Amino acid sequence: MARADWEVIIGLEVHAQLLTASKIFCGCSTRFGAEPNSQTCPVCLAMPGALPVLNERAVEFAVRAGLATGCTIREHSVFARKNYYYPDLPKGYQISQYDLPLCEKGRLVIDTPQGEKTVGITRIHMEEDAGKNNHDPAGGPSRVDLNRAGVPLVEIVGEPDLRSSEEAAEYLKALRDVVVYLGINDGNLEEGSFRCDANVSVRKVGEAGFRNRVELKNINSFRYVRQAIDYEVGRQIGVWEEGGTVVTETRLFDPQKGVTRAMRSKEEAKDYRYFPEPDLLPLVVSQAWIEKIRGSLPELPRAKAARFCSEYGLSAYDAGVLVAEKAVADWFEAAVTAYGGSAKTVANWVINEILRLVKDSREGGIAASKVTPEKLAGLLRLLDERRINAAGAKAILEDVHGTGAEPADVMKARGLEQVSDTGAITAAVDKVIAANPDQVEKYKGGKKNLLGFFMGQAMKELKGQGDPKAVTDVIKSRLGD
Repeated sequence: MARADWEVIIGLEVHAQLLTASKIFCGCSTRFGAEPNSQTCPVCLAMPGALPVLNERAVEFAVRAGLATGCTIREHSVFARKNYYYPDLPKGYQISQYDLPLCEKGRLVIDTPQGEKTVGITRIHMEEDAGKNNHDPAGGPSRVDLNRAGVPLVEIVGEPDLRSSEEAAEYLKALRDVVVYLGINDGNLEEGSFRCDANVSVRKVGEAGFRNRVELKNINSFRYVRQAIDYEVGRQIGVWEEGGTVVTETRLFDPQKGVTRAMRSKEEAKDYRYFPEPDLLPLVVSQAWIEKIRGSLPELPRAKAARFCSEYGLSAYDAGVLVAEKAVADWFEAAVTAYGGSAKTVANWVINEILRLVKDSREGGIAASKVTPEKLAGLLRLLDERRINAAGAKAILEDVHGTGAEPADVMKARGLEQVSDTGAITAAVDKVIAANPDQVEKYKGGKKNLLGFFMGQAMKELKGQGDPKAVTDVIKSRLGD
């Protein structure tokens, strides 16, 4: 049976670490990369008698996530104990939320080749992270680092509305953009502060209901999401077509081999024996506080891209590139304001030149660039005034990026100011014409494409600093056009 006879069903569960300075139930630091077990205390080590105290900032961030994705925010929610036993979970349970989560029934709009698609969000709930097991690849002892234990998370549980690995990756990217714009998560997949589990199943096209699903655990890149899902879909179709039954289980993706492998049987909610956390009071958030948080939300990527198209006349592609990072979008708008000219011109320079320089330098992103919005505006004004040409502008930009100097100062220091003097241009053109009588005859005989040849020779005489329009006009005039 062909792959086209099968429909793919995907739902993502995303864990986003909240950008609080301290953990969710204690005052320990959440800083990444510290010495193992150096950011712990009796609370996150689960010492007898140590009681949790809820971090208000973490609750605020969770509410922000819910509001940004159109969720209903519960004014009354409850923490629960999720019981399971791993070495990286010192209490033997994880404090999470179960039947009364903070946020419910949201949505996220994504772009697909068929157009916009709305993906449902079942719930967003708060929970604490577990520690980390560090395994010696050489076969030595495994060790547990509890620095991450108690770090605040939101789990964003998506509906099974995704129908391909491409849609899954697009959803994940869109969700990452939202939480980064909100300032509640750094979006770092490699460090594990934004990671996802993918629930994958297949069914015959037109078939009602769902078949057994498999959970792909802790995937940490957009590329791996696509690869893991595609492999798993092929594996499941093969199992069903051979007359077997897909086992409901948790599997890990091996990026080196490009395959998934069984990790453990899949637990259901009943296996975790949830019950209300007795050491924490129910969480109550007032409607007034919710509305205050709503009023503080920034413009989100999708809305910003739509505004860039309508307000600045940009293409959907250009707007998408600019809003992919909030710092880039903010930089662009600052440059538009400073320049006062065409926003499309600014967008072209940001996309084609500024982002290239920033990527090559790898020094803290666009916000750390020595090319400020005001300096790009100054460079563009030199172009508008025809004091420099495009090649000179790019050379000046490279210098400004390296030194932080003013564009006008670089222009003068490097002698890049464009020659607009008619006398100087005429002298250069006459010299070129005198040196190339054969080409002159061919041009006058109808080979007008030789204009480029004369232009190149004249610019060489002017050391690349001639005003292109003025040079073209003089050439045509001297050749009788």
